[in-house]
Amino acid sequence: MKSIYLMLSLFFATLLWSIINPKEGFTCFLEIIPAIIGLIILAFTFKKFRFTNLTYFLILIQCIILFIGGHYTYAKVPLFDYIKEIFHQSRNNYDKVGHFAQGLVPAMIIRELFIRKKVIANKSFFNFIIVSICLAISAAYEWIEWFVSLATGDNGDAFLGTQGDIWDTQSDILFATIGAIVGLVLLSKIQDKQLQNLKLWQTQYK
Repeated sequence: MKSIYLMLSLFFATLLWSIINPKEGFTCFLEIIPAIIGLIILAFTFKKFRFTNLTYFLILIQCIILFIGGHYTYAKVPLFDYIKEIFHQSRNNYDKVGHFAQGLVPAMIIRELFIRKKVIANKSFFNFIIVSICLAISAAYEWIEWFVSLATGDNGDAFLGTQGDIWDTQSDILFATIGAIVGLVLLSKIQDKQLQNLKLWQTQYK
């Protein structure tokens, strides 16, 4: 539980920083609201379904990425402006970090749910289905960005964040897909080990 409390402390500390004098208040609201909704869902389901610490940590990282993007807007994160100048890039690419995480984190959440709820019997399609779901989530998020931009005009442009790149939507989905694959390749064994430890803990204390 100590690790959970530590992660909650980091969540609220970063959230507080994010909402203090953000560059664009409306954009900040749009970026941080998914993290707040996610926290509420996790809080209500914690006793019935507790994720592994790895999954909670990855969710925290995703939230911090959202909070930073909300505070500065994705196109104006200072570190990535610096990277842009150093490597002579045409745009601030912090949003690609966000979309990479948008694939990686849901992949590990879905994987844990699939394993513990025994959703898929045929493991041959296991990773393919997870990556496909993450791709669908990324595409749906692009729809949301598009709808918000259409509905709010200039106020939603920072949320859309294309920075004049005509292929921004396609590259966002690509980065999410890569993130999902990287997560499954690099973190599956770690998650499996934590799942075994969690099962042992539940057997002993529940």
